[in-house]
Amino acid sequence: MNFRYYTRREALRINVSGWVCNLSDGSVAGVFEGEEEDVETLIRWCRQGPDSAQVTELIVQPEEYRGEFQSFSIRF
Repeated sequence: MNFRYYTRREALRINVSGWVCNLSDGSVAGVFEGEEEDVETLIRWCRQGPDSAQVTELIVQPEEYRGEFQSFSIRF
């Protein structure tokens, strides 16, 4: 399925920075930064994910923009 790869590809396409990683329980976590509209677009995309994904829950925790990231990466 590789949700992380497709999330990174989508984030780069819409100019969102941050990271995404797999957790030990099989879920995926991430941090997104960018223009509010672009981040919201990526969140909407994550609700469905790529065709092979089965998203059952999405938890969003808004935070203050910190400008920490210059690109979007996959963390291991």
